[in-house]
Amino acid sequence: MSSVAVIDYGMGNLHSVAKALEHVMPDVEVLVTADPEQVRNADRVLLPGVGAIRDCMAEIRRLGVDKEVAEAINSGKPFLGICVGYQALMQRSEENGGVDCLGHFDGTVRYFGDDLKETDGERLKVPHMGWNEVHQRFDHPLWHGIDDGSRFYFVHSYYVDAVDKPLVAANCHYGVDIDVAIARDNVFATQFHPEKSHTVGLQLLKNFLNWDGKR
Repeated sequence: MSSVAVIDYGMGNLHSVAKALEHVMPDVEVLVTADPEQVRNADRVLLPGVGAIRDCMAEIRRLGVDKEVAEAINSGKPFLGICVGYQALMQRSEENGGVDCLGHFDGTVRYFGDDLKETDGERLKVPHMGWNEVHQRFDHPLWHGIDDGSRFYFVHSYYVDAVDKPLVAANCHYGVDIDVAIARDNVFATQFHPEKSHTVGLQLLKNFLNWDGKR
């Protein structure tokens, strides 16, 4: 039986993610854990996250999750980051006055702003909450069976602005263009919540559980 470790550092909606993984592939062992040995021995690793980045990064470093993430990424096994688990992979976030992140990707997590407007002048609410079209930038195994322009569910006030645009796997628009997924080697990460995105989100999670970590 293959296994996936959902890293528990106290800041993710772990129950929803674990249940979604179990639903799409009942014969996979889902381990919600912060145990380094369990993470190391798992076939796949998922880093979730919700809440303020300062609190998330503090717990990630206090519990040694930063080392677990680095080891998992360097091992070549399939790795998926979700929401703050995606933002945490960047260099830095503007949230909470500026917070250093894990630095696995070159990019900054930026604030939408207090006066976010669409190009036609429509004022937009922050946080960006609800469904939005996601536009795929290149083929990837995690997009298998998912139509370009499919709608995924978002909840966030900060967005990733990646430096290495060729690594951006998808974007969407909400007042500004947002890099909502990134992919490199065995790593894929999303701003949206697959576990809350119904059919297309479950398909992405199923693709992750079938993925060998290669393009």
